[in-house]
Amino acid sequence: MSGERSRLLGRWGEAQAAEYLRKRGYRPVAAGWSCRYGEIDLIVQGKGFLCFVEVKLRQSRAFGSGAEYVDGRKQQRLRSAALLYLQSHPTRLQPRFDVVDILAPEGISTRDPEILHLKNAF
Repeated sequence: MSGERSRLLGRWGEAQAAEYLRKRGYRPVAAGWSCRYGEIDLIVQGKGFLCFVEVKLRQSRAFGSGAEYVDGRKQQRLRSAALLYLQSHPTRLQPRFDVVDILAPEGISTRDPEILHLKNAF
């Protein structure tokens, strides 16, 4: 898959995840927030939590779920990025790390992607 196609698919997946979360009562705070540690795909607020959301989209489960790719190294980078975010955006909300795992077999042409929201994933 080309880099441009991969970026397009990733942005589509993030939009799908944002809409899924919005329909479940989460309020979007930021999307694609980046710093020296990397990017936080979505930051949403809901029910006393400020959720830092990693979105993982796969077209097949042949090599495992997307959530399985949020390994210890990725988790540490997300924690560091979230800490930097919180330093510049203080809040009384409890921080939480979620993963939204999306299965879209036909890529952006998938009509009803399978979406799994893993709350407090790590």
